Order: sequence, then C-alpha cells, then structure tokens
Amino acid sequence: MHVAVAMSGGVDSLRTAVILKDQGHFVLGIHMRLMPDGGGNRDGGKDRSERERALQALAARFSIPMVMIDFHKEFEEEVVRPFVEAYRNGLTPNPCVVCNPRIKFGFLLREAANLGMDCLATGHYAGVQRPEAPSGRFRLLRATDPSKDQSYFLYGLTQEQLARAVFPLSLLSKRDTRQWAEEAGALQYLPEESQEVCFIPSGDVLEFIEKRSCVSPASSKGLILDVGGNILGEHKGIHAYTVGQRRGLGISSSAPYYVVDIDPGKNVIQVGRASDLFCGEFQADHVNWVSIHPPDDPIRGQVRIRNQHVPAPARIIPRGQDRVLVRFDQPQRAVTPGQAAVFYDGEVVLGGGMIMRRESSITEGNTL
Repeated sequence: MHVAVAMSGGVDSLRTAVILKDQGHFVLGIHMRLMPDGGGNRDGGKDRSERERALQALAARFSIPMVMIDFHKEFEEEVVRPFVEAYRNGLTPNPCVVCNPRIKFGFLLREAANLGMDCLATGHYAGVQRPEAPSGRFRLLRATDPSKDQSYFLYGLTQEQLARAVFPLSLLSKRDTRQWAEEAGALQYLPEESQEVCFIPSGDVLEFIEKRSCVSPASSKGLILDVGGNILGEHKGIHAYTVGQRRGLGISSSAPYYVVDIDPGKNVIQVGRASDLFCGEFQADHVNWVSIHPPDDPIRGQVRIRNQHVPAPARIIPRGQDRVLVRFDQPQRAVTPGQAAVFYDGEVVLGGGMIMRRESSITEGNTL
C-alpha cells in the first residue's frame, strides 16, 4: 500500500513509519503545521524551522520522504477556538477527541488521498478490526498495553475514516517503542515528550484562556458556594476551575473542599466534600457510535469518563440517535462536563459522546 504517516516528530510516529516501511509499504511522512509562524509555542515559535529540519533529517535516516502541510487555520477554527470557548462556559474540554476526527482523519486524510495515498497511519496505541463480512462494520479496539491505550481519543472516527486508518502500535507497549528507538540510535535525536496540551506547552491553561479571550480576572469574579448555598468565598473566573479541583480555592477549612459544580449562567462555583463528587448518572450528547449501529434499546458496557479512568460498568440508555443516559452500577468520582465519555464492550470501543452539564442544583447564595 501507499501509506501516509502523520509524523509529529515523536518516537511513536517514527516507529509507526519504520514498521510500515519494513513491511514493504511505500511510506510518506506528513508533518502538520498547526500554529502560525511566530505563534510562540511548540509549533509556531521561532525554532519551528529548526525542529522541522531535525524531523526531516531523522526521517531521511530511515529513508522516509517527508512533506510539510499547513493546517493552522483549520486547527484554529476546529480545535483551539472551541477549546477556549468551552472553558469560558465552565466546561473542561479534551482537544484531542476533536482533533483526531476533524484534523488528522479529516483534513489530513483528505490531503493524503490527494497525494495518492491509500490510507493514513498514526502513532496511536489502538487497533482496528476489519469486518468479517462486506456488510459488517470496522471496529475500533483498545491497545494491548492498557497503560498506553489511546482508544479513548479516537471514539469520534466514522466508519469511512476507520476503513482507511492504520495503527501499527496496537500490539506494542511504550517500553517496546522506546527500546526500539534506543537500539536504532534514534532516541537521542527525539524531543522529550510532553503530557501538556500540544498548543499550550507551558501547561498554563488559565493564562492561555485569559490571553486568547481577553478575560480579566477582575471582571470574571463570582461567588463560591457550598452545597447548602452558603457563601464561602470568591472565585477568579469560572474558566479557572474544573469539577474535582481541590487546589486554588482559597477556602480555609479543617477538611478539603472540591469543586462539584459550575454554573456559568449564575457565574457561581459550588464546592463540597469528597463524598459530594460522586455521581451515579449523567447525560452525554453528540454521541458517535463507532463500532456498532446506534442501539434502539439500553445496552450494557463499561464507561470511561476521562483518559486515566478505569472503565466502570454501566447501563447506556439511548435518548435519540446522538444522546444517551449513562447509569453507573456504582457512582463514579468527578464526572466532568465537557470531557468525553467513551463506551466499551471489553476491548471494543462502542462509541462515545460529550458529558453534559447536569441541570444546575446551585442555589442562591446565603451570606455567612
């Protein structure tokens, strides 16, 4: 096959390209420029040309041709701007679950097809199972290594996208990949991996949101209430908080408080004790059923409410084609509006959607 590989410059995408090349496929590396020149971050700073030269040199070391494609306008429109807006509305978004179907397997896959490529490979630790019959569906699978499984970020792919997706790392562990890079002499040329949002390498989400949206802490202040409606303090803007947060609340207490709810309409943060964080059910909207047809009746599955969450047994109840009610067997901690909820049946990713804000139970504040 002719395979395009999305190459970020990291070890996973490099390993992906070399595996496919060793299997005899024609491999074309494509690096996406996601921020404009002078963007002052990982992809748009003054050292971008230096990083790109390093990536091209590394690809040449393994005889992999490279092209650079600018998607910064698409990335701004589809990922960055909605990310900022979500935070301003009291949500906690995950940009990767948007980027994968819209940028990588959207714009990049189409560009790869225009270049004569049959499919697109990425360095995700996940798997694809082809249908046994022509009328069947492609299925998205969890990776063999549970500690690195990235299927959570891919639930938004369509059947057409899955049919042209290749994930060569599905059976490997991260340790395998790093060991290969070391033995191949490539590890020393690869950048240190970051766990931060790719367009916020500093990790300071609050600063980024305030800079991008011209939000001033002084104009964003509001009340912090407890679950009984009592005023405990003042917050510095709902964009600075997320459900489950403990630090930075500025409340003196013998036991810790946690953010349990955010009401953007009232500009109020509600806090409670650790026990108040547990939630037995929630609604998810914009649901994509990736591996199965949309069910008409309730189904059983395991639901993951954030990437590091262990999928918990639940009943998934359809409320129309793209909305479900998730009812856990046991309440789960810190169900966070804006995050993705992904549904599994063992190793198969059934689908997923966005956790919606529950109807606010925040009462008007009472003075202390």
